[in-house]
Amino acid sequence: MKKIFMCVLAAFALTAVAEKPNILFIFTDDHATQAVSAYGGRLKDVAPTPHLDSIAKEGMLFKRCMVTNSICGPSRATILTGKYSHLNGFMTNETTRFDGSQQTFPKLLQKLGYQTSVIGKWHLGSEPTGFDHWEVLPGQGSYYNPDFKTPNGKIKVEGYCTEVVTDKALKWLHQQRDKSKPFMLMMQHKAPHRDWSPAIKYLNAYDDVTIPEPDTLFDSYEGRGRAAKEQDMTIHVTMQMASDLKVKEFDRKGRLARKLKRMTPEQLKAWDAAYGPKNARLIKDKPKGKDLIRWKYQRYLKDYLRCIKSVDESAGRVLKYLKENDLEKNTVVIYSSDQGFYLGEHGWFDKRFMYDESYRTPLLIKWPGKVKPGSINSQLVSNLDFAQTFLEIAGAEQPKDMQGMSLVPILKGQTVQNWRKTHYYHYYEFPGWHMVQRHEGVYDGRYKLMYFYDIDEWELYDLHSDPKEMKNQYNNPEFAAEVKRLKEELNSLRAEHKVPENVIKDVSNPDKKYVFNDKPEGFE
Repeated sequence: MKKIFMCVLAAFALTAVAEKPNILFIFTDDHATQAVSAYGGRLKDVAPTPHLDSIAKEGMLFKRCMVTNSICGPSRATILTGKYSHLNGFMTNETTRFDGSQQTFPKLLQKLGYQTSVIGKWHLGSEPTGFDHWEVLPGQGSYYNPDFKTPNGKIKVEGYCTEVVTDKALKWLHQQRDKSKPFMLMMQHKAPHRDWSPAIKYLNAYDDVTIPEPDTLFDSYEGRGRAAKEQDMTIHVTMQMASDLKVKEFDRKGRLARKLKRMTPEQLKAWDAAYGPKNARLIKDKPKGKDLIRWKYQRYLKDYLRCIKSVDESAGRVLKYLKENDLEKNTVVIYSSDQGFYLGEHGWFDKRFMYDESYRTPLLIKWPGKVKPGSINSQLVSNLDFAQTFLEIAGAEQPKDMQGMSLVPILKGQTVQNWRKTHYYHYYEFPGWHMVQRHEGVYDGRYKLMYFYDIDEWELYDLHSDPKEMKNQYNNPEFAAEVKRLKEELNSLRAEHKVPENVIKDVSNPDKKYVFNDKPEGFE
C-alpha cells in the first residue's frame, strides 16, 4: 500500500512539473524597434517581419522597454541577474568578465525542475553556468561557418549563423531535452550585429527598393552638447567601406579578407556574384559628400535588413515547431534584443547613448490563455524585469535582491498600482569603441534628463514636443521645474538602486589603447 501511495505521489509531482509553462526566449543583438514592422515606422512596408509580428498579434507588444546600459554584454548580464551593471559586476564589454558563480534566474529555474539551455551568442567572457545544455559562440562569433564553444570543446559548423543556431535549438527541443521536464531555452542570435553579413540566399534581397532615409540622417548636432558632437559612430566617418560595407577595393588592412576566408568556395562565389556588380558601379560613379553617405546608408540598411530577414525566418521555424508538436499552448514566447540601434538616425549606427533609438529595445511576449492577443503596453518596463518575469512564470519566489519587477501582472491585464514611474540608465564604457561619453540619466516617459559626468554636461529633452531629441532644454528657464524634479528623482534612483559614489572612478581605464577614424573612408 505504501509503495502504491509513493507511486501516486511521484505521478502527481511529475504532472505538476510538466504543467509548468515552458519558456522560449528568442534574443538578438542590436535589433532596433524601427526594424520590427509591428512597431510601425518607415521600414515596416519595405522590410516586414511577419513571424515576429505574429508574437505581438497573439500576445503583447511593449512600446517602452528601456535597457539599463545600452551595450551587448552588460545587457545580457542584467537579464541573467535582474540587477544593474554596478551590482552584477559587468559594466563594459572591454574590461569585464561575467562572474558565473553569482545568482542567476537559470540557476533558480533549475531548482524548480526546469531544464535550461542556451544556444548562440553569449558574449560574457566566462563560460555559461546554470544551464543543463549550452553551445555558444566565442566572443562576437562569425556569420559564416561559425565556431561554437561547448562543454566538450570547440566545434565548427558549416552554414549561416542564424540558421545554424536555429537548427541547434530545434535539435535540442526535439531530440536532446528531457521531455518530462519543463524547459527554458535561450535562443540567442548574433544577427544583426555589425558587420551585418546576410545569409547567402538573401544577398540580393531589397536590391530593387530604395530604403527610406530618416530625416535626421544629416544631423548637425547643433542642439546637443559635446557628447553627441564628439562620438565616433557616424555612417559618414566611422563606417568602413571594406569591413562594414563589403567593398574589396578598400580592403587595405585585410579585415574583409579575414572574414571571407571562413567561407566555402560556393559561398564565396555567391558573395562575389552579389556584391561584385554593385561595387563596380560604385567605383565607376565615385560618389562624394552627401551622395556617398546616402550610398553607405543604403548598403548598410539593406545588409542589416537582410540579416533581420533570417532572424524573422528563424522565429517562424521555431514557432511552427511548437505548434506542430503540441507545445504552443504551454510555452511562453519572448522576443527581445540586447538594446536598440541607430539605423541612420542622427547620422549614426551603433548604440550606447540614452537617446531613444538605442535606449529602447523591442519586447514582444505571447502566453496563450494568459495574454490578450493584440495587447499593447506603454508602461516603463525594462530588461531589468526579465529575470523576475521568468521566475514568476515558473512559479518561483522572486529574490529580494533583484531590482526589477515581474511583468506577469501586466501580461495578465492586471493594474499594477506601484509600477515604476521613472527609469534609471547608466553607460560606462569610455574611452572605448565609438567614444560615447559615460553618462547616467532618468526618464519618466516624457522628460529625459541625462548627465555626462566626465565633461560635466547635462541634457534635458521633452519627448512630447521633441520626440527625435534634437534640442537640449536643460538651460531653458521654461524647463527649470522639470530639471529640479528630475535631478531629485535621479538622486532617489541612485539610492534605490545602490549606485556607489565611487563607481564612476572604478570603471575608468585611461591606459587602454583604441584606434579611431580621423577622416571619412571613401573617394577623396
